[in-house]
Amino acid sequence: MLPFFRIVALVEGVTTLALFLVAMPVKYWLGNPALVPPVGMTHGVAWLAYLLAMVVCLPGRGFTGWEWVRTFVASLFPFGTFLNDGLIKRKMAAAGDGVVSAG
Repeated sequence: MLPFFRIVALVEGVTTLALFLVAMPVKYWLGNPALVPPVGMTHGVAWLAYLLAMVVCLPGRGFTGWEWVRTFVASLFPFGTFLNDGLIKRKMAAAGDGVVSAG
């Protein structure tokens, strides 16, 4: 389940960056808001999927209370899910859940 959660987390992170680094600059710098609704909706769905995946994928995988909080907070900041990816990789390696490369 952790490999699936990792994919969901990375998708959530990419949609955050697309919203903040593509759609919003196009809206405010170029005066074209057309990208904000679809990218914003995609990001919103990805964020909800991230929260649902947390509830489904993380229980019983050795996450401490702090790691749960950290994983949730990571979804609230740009680059947060990418910074939290190391934790997910370590948990995957500890569980033998998927192939994880050092790096």
